[in-house]
Amino acid sequence: MRENPLPEYVPVAEVVRGGFREGVHYGAVVGLTASGDVGYSRGRVDTPVLPRSAAKPFQAAATLRAGAGLADRELAVAAGSHSGQGVHVAAVEKTLADIGLTAEALGCPAAWPMDTRSYRALLRAGGSASKLQMNCSGKHAAMLTACVARGWSVEDYLNPDHPLQLLVRETVEELCGEPVTHTVTDGCGAPQMAVSLTGLARGLRAMARAPEDSPEAAVLRAMREFPEYAAGEGRSDTQIMRDLPGVVSKIGAEGVLVLVATSGETIAVKISDGDPQSRARTLVGLSGLRALGIDVAPVSGMLNVDVMGGGEPVGSVRPID
Repeated sequence: MRENPLPEYVPVAEVVRGGFREGVHYGAVVGLTASGDVGYSRGRVDTPVLPRSAAKPFQAAATLRAGAGLADRELAVAAGSHSGQGVHVAAVEKTLADIGLTAEALGCPAAWPMDTRSYRALLRAGGSASKLQMNCSGKHAAMLTACVARGWSVEDYLNPDHPLQLLVRETVEELCGEPVTHTVTDGCGAPQMAVSLTGLARGLRAMARAPEDSPEAAVLRAMREFPEYAAGEGRSDTQIMRDLPGVVSKIGAEGVLVLVATSGETIAVKISDGDPQSRARTLVGLSGLRALGIDVAPVSGMLNVDVMGGGEPVGSVRPID
């Protein structure tokens, strides 16, 4: 029999249709208590993963450390993965205008809005994909702001050896408490740095417990106060941050999610199949947060996802505890 090629992953959610188990999502989950101890764990959580967009709070903190004067909505957009709605585009445009740059300076690719209404409105108006609408444009605008503040070059700000990216790496390693094991290129073109799932959780917990006047605290505060800018209307991150006051939720591509409470309880999730329909990571993460003692009743409806048949619910995707 072939050896399991991904032994770090275990069953974390099941798809049940009419009482029949139709499928299983495999993954790894780690939960840190308020004191920072591992209080919940599924699978091998010390194996390196790519946090993807769940690393944006680290990157935003690094830009503030470099001197980027961002706050409020613009900072929330920088730390989030926006939907390309008009308010998001306006926030990114303001960030760029404040440093005398335009969308042409952004190193991210052009994209259509993720928000369905915005996408359809743009099509009706004869619009096109743009860098401003790309979900990472806020992060890129923040990186450019940091470069201008420090007098660093802006043309090559995505080079892993650029002073800004070296500062991002330093910030990631400091907060996560471990060295970066791999540096690759993310979907937006920025360097993406691998750490363990435990390290990812440790990093977000460190931000939640940072002094109120620190860059790290400022980032999470902006996300809590402006969740619709850190994600968008109808997005799971937005709903969680609205309905669970004090909790920050940050999704990442390929099945990643981080949840952190102000008291320090933190959950980091990686779904091995990438969770392309985004139906497993949130319910798995909330289940883990509940296991740590956090009341998730206000979002209890997100602990199960309906499985449909003939236009009606006939089953559910649910966590495997």
